[in-house]
Amino acid sequence: MSSSRSIEIIPRRNSERGHADHGWLKTFHTFSFASYHDEGHESFGSLRVLNEDRVAPRTGFGTHSHREFEIFSYVISGALEHEDSLGNTEVLSRGALQMTSTGTGIHHSEKAYGSQEVHFCQIWASPRPGLGTGKPAYFTRYFSDEEKRNQFRLIVAPSNSSEVSLERETGGPAPIRSQLRVYASLMDPGTSLVHAFHPSRSPERRKAYIHVVQKSGYNPGNAAGARLRVGAHIEGPIIELREGDGSYLLVGKNAELKVENAGVGEVEFLLFDME
Repeated sequence: MSSSRSIEIIPRRNSERGHADHGWLKTFHTFSFASYHDEGHESFGSLRVLNEDRVAPRTGFGTHSHREFEIFSYVISGALEHEDSLGNTEVLSRGALQMTSTGTGIHHSEKAYGSQEVHFCQIWASPRPGLGTGKPAYFTRYFSDEEKRNQFRLIVAPSNSSEVSLERETGGPAPIRSQLRVYASLMDPGTSLVHAFHPSRSPERRKAYIHVVQKSGYNPGNAAGARLRVGAHIEGPIIELREGDGSYLLVGKNAELKVENAGVGEVEFLLFDME
């Protein structure tokens, strides 16, 4: 039987993710999405979509609609142009996080702005019960590299928590109508970090997911670059993740997560902490 300090780690390798090259769009899917379907990877906790997209210059997703999901983008490189039916128009560059609570429905478009490809993670989460049909809302936040360096920087937190502001554009994490916290980090070689999970009221093992950003390019079946070691701080197995790899985490009540950059270059990753 697992102890309260252990973490069960189930790797989701880059080579196993769904992927597609549409010319204008090169994308990886952690969970079933579009034409990619895998019954073993439909969702995890409140996480429904985790796509790593690369959109060619001056192309993108034309105007389309969403409802009843929390949808956000984490911009890694290039610039993402956003327009929506709420009247929001802006260009988001590296470090930007854009959050849309789609609620009863919203129309938007997302395109690569300028002469460079835009690389970003597109993430969908299921809202808390009763909040899926609320009024649509839109927020943007910006986090510099230094704010994320060698720490777990909180970039998304539940909208009912004291950690967030409901202003459209301000400091601190973006509000989400889901029981989900998202942390971003840039780790230098030879460094390690320990993460204490947010207290949970559930007696069950909590769910978390970690994703290593694939910065070397669209490389199906070739997880390169990073070497991030992941395991419980006190006890349990340790695994190594490369670029594009991720892991499902089943976390004991008193467990803490330890990550270590065992490679020679910087590692960028996202941690999703779910109650």
